[in-house]
Amino acid sequence: MKKFGGKVFFLDRSDINTDEIIPAKYLTEISKDALKPHILEDLKLEGFNACDPALRNSRVIVTRGNFGCGSSREHAPWVFEVNDINAVIASGFARIFRQNMFNCGMLAIELPDNAIEALFAHKGNEAKIDIDFKNNRLTIESSRGKETIGYTISEFDRALVEAGGWVEFADSKY
Repeated sequence: MKKFGGKVFFLDRSDINTDEIIPAKYLTEISKDALKPHILEDLKLEGFNACDPALRNSRVIVTRGNFGCGSSREHAPWVFEVNDINAVIASGFARIFRQNMFNCGMLAIELPDNAIEALFAHKGNEAKIDIDFKNNRLTIESSRGKETIGYTISEFDRALVEAGGWVEFADSKY
């Protein structure tokens, strides 16, 4: 099973939709790799630049509520996958986006608002998150300090992640 965690990129906005995650004009691409340069290309967020090297070097996204709203396309998790982002942490997810993350063997960790605020307190301080998948906890560390937060995940979603995604899970069961 892959290791989760790494450098953090903060997106301080709710309701980031799948068109902002990967614009619809790229949905005809025939490979996941073709999506790679277009991650968050249409995101409207003050001070955000999709070409920011910090985004390209990050492995975890921390954001606000209703992340991944919009259409049900799998391309949104895929663009994170091909950019080596293995976890998104938010106070809430659109249901289909959340399940597509697990179906791709990645983590969509939902935390209460106060825990998200605790993570955002590390913004701008070279934050890194280590995710202890076995014990359902994550630890954020930055120049501001270190903090550990617990999370929950359903047994089915855990099984999907452990298998590497839905296809691998189905291959092992059927």
